[in-house]
Amino acid sequence: MTNDTKVQVIPLGGIGEIGKNMFAVECRGDIIVVDAGLKFPEDEMLGIDYVIPNISYLIENRKKIRGIVLTHGHEDHIGAIPYILQEIDTPIYGTRLTLGILRGKLDEHRLTAKTHEVKAGELVSLGRNFKVRFIHMNHSIPDGVALAIETPIGVLLHSGDFKFDQTPVDGKVADYHTLAEYGKKGVLALFADSTNAHRPGYTPSERVVGRTLDEIFNRTRDRIIMATFASNIHRIQQAFDTAVKYGRKVAVIGRSMINNVRISTELGYLQYPEGAYIEPEEVSRLPAHKVLILSTGSQGEPLSGLTRMAKQSHNCVNIVPGDTVILSSTPVPGNEKLVNRVIDGLARAGAHVISQESAQVHVSGHASQEELKLLINLVRPKYVVPFHGEYRHISAFANLAEEVGVPRDNVFTLQNGDILEFDADGARIAGKAPAGVVLVDGLGIGDVGNVVLRDRQQLSLDGVLVVVVTIDKETRTIKAGPDIITRGFVYVRESENLIAEAEEQVKASLQTCLRGEITEWSMLKSAAKEVLGSFLYERTKRRPMILPIIMEV
Repeated sequence: MTNDTKVQVIPLGGIGEIGKNMFAVECRGDIIVVDAGLKFPEDEMLGIDYVIPNISYLIENRKKIRGIVLTHGHEDHIGAIPYILQEIDTPIYGTRLTLGILRGKLDEHRLTAKTHEVKAGELVSLGRNFKVRFIHMNHSIPDGVALAIETPIGVLLHSGDFKFDQTPVDGKVADYHTLAEYGKKGVLALFADSTNAHRPGYTPSERVVGRTLDEIFNRTRDRIIMATFASNIHRIQQAFDTAVKYGRKVAVIGRSMINNVRISTELGYLQYPEGAYIEPEEVSRLPAHKVLILSTGSQGEPLSGLTRMAKQSHNCVNIVPGDTVILSSTPVPGNEKLVNRVIDGLARAGAHVISQESAQVHVSGHASQEELKLLINLVRPKYVVPFHGEYRHISAFANLAEEVGVPRDNVFTLQNGDILEFDADGARIAGKAPAGVVLVDGLGIGDVGNVVLRDRQQLSLDGVLVVVVTIDKETRTIKAGPDIITRGFVYVRESENLIAEAEEQVKASLQTCLRGEITEWSMLKSAAKEVLGSFLYERTKRRPMILPIIMEV
């Protein structure tokens, strides 16, 4: 190593937010990318399907990229890969289940990728400047790993999403030994999951949910429907185990749930006796007390299995009085209204709903304060960088690191795009890379921006008016119109007088313009928009989108 060797870490997503996690690490012409996730749109992002990171920095430097390294198989860590592979051809490294889930997504997009399966404990060389060791960690999905990224100037340890579960469902505790070994050798910087940094104590073990499910199944004599995250394989395993114990068959509803159960079963991460799994069409042929239905919809998604069951619109299964519905999750921030709406629909249909508010049917997959302190003490990093959380979570983790003994100047609370540079002299923020969001709408990637969103918001608030007028270019007179077509503004049959007055206002304004010096149709359009906008706001206090169309004869 020379004294001028530098390592730069650039978060392209996942800081100040929950979702679209992505880090780029660069050293002497080599770049590796850690995770490539998406997040779901916020309320004001009308019509948007997904939000992915802006990868313009990676596109500009694509020749330097040596691979994408994945920590686990959740959407917020792998969901953007099908879109990124359309721009960047690079190998992908991950554990068996992570790659299994990813291949399912790639198949949906009709894409292929160069994937390399790794095992926890394995060390992989990427380019000339990076070696990455995969370290087993506990999370709400199997095969989650932390990453020890060995660079010419020191080790960067990326925790991945994690918690320290002393009694995990699969019996595999986190690899404390390897974490401590790196702590003894020296860790330059720890990049740590801060999601639960505001929560005191320890995050409960996943087995707590299993005990709660046992109590519910033991006392329930009717049908049970359980909604949880489709990727929470440990939770799904416990649901299968409990169902088998009490003589219930398991039906699975929801595309993502069906796919994940299939992939996890094929790869050996989900196990159940032959005959325990049934198709949804078989549910009606079994007594209610012999059935467990596993479904998507724990977040109130409008098209999910549970939502359609609550609305009596599912093609196989609908809610009937006496059903017990277990919501085994907590609402993701922003989804509270959707979840409450589904709960209300379930109650109207006669179901008994059990959520985290009434029983411990969900535990987090993220470390709380005492576990985060333990991680810092095991790893003993010189620098700490919180990620995976909103700013309140990142700030809480920064305070926690200081309590454990990390100097405040050595804790970096970054923003997406900040270039954090390490060298022999220390660490500093050394610039800014392009970062932000790319909106995915149907097959369009990035073709919807702020202007389009503003238009959609205006359309959703006050509707649209289209003004059509035909003008004789030679005589500069109106030959036809103006005619107003409106959608989402007023009910035309009850507002005929308003529309007629509006047409007269536009006609008078255009005639004045045509008698004057105005020769550009764009100026005529502006005049029509201005007079119509003022008139309608005065009469209705609404501001619809106005689209003038001027035709020539």
